[in-house]
Amino acid sequence: MKRVVCTDFVQRMNDWGHQGKPFLFILDFELKNPIVLPLEQAYSAGILYTMNSAKNFDQQTTTSEKFTFQKFPVSYEKFKEAFDKVLKEIKLGNSFLTNLTFPTPIKTSLSLSAIFHRSQAPFKLLFGDEFVVFSPESFVTITDGKISSFPMKGTIDAALPNAEEQLLTDPKEIAEHHTIVDMIRNDLSIVATEVKVEKFRFLNHVQTSEKTLIQVSSEITGKLPENYKSKLGTILSKLLPAGSICGAPKRKTLESIKEAETYERGYYTGVFGIFDGQNLQSAVMIRYLEKAGQEYIFKSGGGITCYSDPMKEYQELIDKVYVPIH
Repeated sequence: MKRVVCTDFVQRMNDWGHQGKPFLFILDFELKNPIVLPLEQAYSAGILYTMNSAKNFDQQTTTSEKFTFQKFPVSYEKFKEAFDKVLKEIKLGNSFLTNLTFPTPIKTSLSLSAIFHRSQAPFKLLFGDEFVVFSPESFVTITDGKISSFPMKGTIDAALPNAEEQLLTDPKEIAEHHTIVDMIRNDLSIVATEVKVEKFRFLNHVQTSEKTLIQVSSEITGKLPENYKSKLGTILSKLLPAGSICGAPKRKTLESIKEAETYERGYYTGVFGIFDGQNLQSAVMIRYLEKAGQEYIFKSGGGITCYSDPMKEYQELIDKVYVPIH
């Protein structure tokens, strides 16, 4: 499909927000190819989405027939090499938390469209025959002048003994979540007042085709100025990239990511969302599968801190390569 890249996405979102004009936005990690288009044009452009209860397509009747899904992750040795680079920067004090990601080739009998329609997730995006997203993580919502963010940090296999307790008491997971909540609170303070943590470290269960995962989230809110609709692009640009998929502090951590990762993330770990003329919803583009030629690539990763165990981090990267179909 033809991409209509918006070189000045900030101004377009500001203008359309001021006009109350509904739009869809898809912003890649490095903001090299941002897309902003009128909401009613998304379907004809080959873009389907689900944002909680909002969607732009008629639900297809799906089958429950079995499918194949094989993953071919990077070797532990190659992962450990990148992990050590990240850990070195952390020990030097250049980062407290770094989100390290890798591409994983997969083979599946499912098409991107089938994955989109069959997967269970609150935030889904199908971009033609290029990529599909089935994300469990909201980025920000804006409702009647209230901005809310829901950072997600911490994942464990629910089948492990005392999984919830393990997740909530693990020093590494505690440090990682505290760091990201503090970062998002600071980020929101740039664009909003009365910023506060509404809920701290609550659990969500995510069902995959292989297992159930438990993930930890928090909720942080703030109050936007009265003219916020005319500043939607400015607000989002000041919050990007999403803290949960880079780390803290942002600038030095992004340098560390560029050094350690051996590929371009593209739209993976960017954000997408819709403005309906009144309110805005958005999600982080994680749980992301793209088509590269005749090959499928799944991109995944996790947060690294000074407490991280490289083998556990490697396993988390692999565990996140899944489709939420059951």
